Amino acid sequence: MKIVRAIPSALKRFFQSRLLRKLLTTPTSAFGIFLLVVFAVIAILAPVLCPPRYVGHPYMIPRDSFAYEPQPPSAAHPLGTTTGQYDLYYGIVWGTRTAFRVGFVVTFFACLIGLVIGTVAAFYGRVVEEIIMRVVDIFMTMPFLVAAMVMVSILGAGLDKVMIALIAFGWMGYARVIRGEIKQVKALEYVTAARALGAGDLRLILRHILPNAIYPVFVMATMNIGSMVLTAAALSFLGLGAEPGYADWGQLISYARNWMLGAAGNSSAYWYTVIFPGVTIVLFGLAWNLVGDGFRDIMDPRMQGSR
Repeated sequence: MKIVRAIPSALKRFFQSRLLRKLLTTPTSAFGIFLLVVFAVIAILAPVLCPPRYVGHPYMIPRDSFAYEPQPPSAAHPLGTTTGQYDLYYGIVWGTRTAFRVGFVVTFFACLIGLVIGTVAAFYGRVVEEIIMRVVDIFMTMPFLVAAMVMVSILGAGLDKVMIALIAFGWMGYARVIRGEIKQVKALEYVTAARALGAGDLRLILRHILPNAIYPVFVMATMNIGSMVLTAAALSFLGLGAEPGYADWGQLISYARNWMLGAAGNSSAYWYTVIFPGVTIVLFGLAWNLVGDGFRDIMDPRMQGSR
């Protein structure tokens, strides 16, 4: 748990530095932050924008009937309905909360596991590092999406099972990144001096090494939030995600699969079933990628020198 306490310390240093100001003044990253703010406002105001119809089950999308054919946007349903008459507007608004929950929970725990494993491997080296990194290599040989699908199939469909699967196969990249950074920082003189003054292993890691090696992990985590949401949406599209009727963007796309080609003589008859949830997913993933690119460009000395 002490490693968890080192993360807020590193974050505090970041937000008190010039990096945040540069992030806000870079056009692409500023646009990404703007999109994230919009999504965050929607998620916070979801009960106001779409008051829940089912008491105690706010994430269940209301439906007017069980009619098979989707209905176009109207006053009652601003974005239209899907097959089964699930309200798209409600699903997209409350699905924003689902996306943030999936992105943050999966990324946090995958990052934490990777940090612990990568730190132990890099700090102790030799046999410990060799064994740990071979385990990491074994996990990395598994195709991420396929491995997650297999695990969800074993555990059973459900959004919580999807998150467990994504965490189980999403920590290896963090372990490799933090391992490389710690091996560089560990060789610096101030670490040697701290060890000579009697600092123990835990103090060296938490006070001297990890805070100065963790920034690339932040960059990776920021970019992975969007990709984890996209992967969860893909699993929901395949029927392995949330329960039917749950506010989840991937499930909304799944409901549109039979209507993507439109009707005979009118290929765009049911455009709203695909465009609205599809654009929402793209913008959410784009926002996190833009912010992650901004982090990377600002923290890379070579990029800073070229400006």
